[in-house]
Amino acid sequence: MKTVGDLLDTFTVTAAKPGFNHPEENGQSAFETITEASFPGKWKVFYFYPKDFSPVCAAEIVEFGRLRAAFEQRDAVLLGGSADNELVKLAWRRAHPGLDRLNHHAFGDVKGELIDQLGIRDHDAGVALRATVIVDADNTIRHVSVNSLDVGRNPAEILRTLEALQTGEPCPPVSAAGDPAP
Repeated sequence: MKTVGDLLDTFTVTAAKPGFNHPEENGQSAFETITEASFPGKWKVFYFYPKDFSPVCAAEIVEFGRLRAAFEQRDAVLLGGSADNELVKLAWRRAHPGLDRLNHHAFGDVKGELIDQLGIRDHDAGVALRATVIVDADNTIRHVSVNSLDVGRNPAEILRTLEALQTGEPCPPVSAAGDPAP
């Protein structure tokens, strides 16, 4: 199991690229292989969810997509995924209006390489836990959080965590009103 301060080991997953809903569009493949060497010089925000075609997962993905530009302004790439394959990702995009032409990568870790490397598999259900892993530009894990399968996460809090990590300064918690906690 990897944790904060560890380097990502080698892995390979297949992703549906941003903006695609079909396996091929305008002569271009919708699929891209992603490894630990992808996106050099960028921070990576991996968010894992249990299964495609589930309501909590869809709500999170839509919200991550809404915040994509803010993540990109912080030199970070959003990568959402589960153990479902890349074809299922595209089918879900076509079936769910909020995921239509999704604006960030959706990867399938079918073999569980990354899921198992990070130690985020629910062994009873055989799926990825609802986990978030922030990796810096040097592929060092800087943040890990894991929720129960049925508890969604707050993408705005993940963005705040990324911002705090990038400052290199201590960061107090923030209240629900957006003010520093007392």
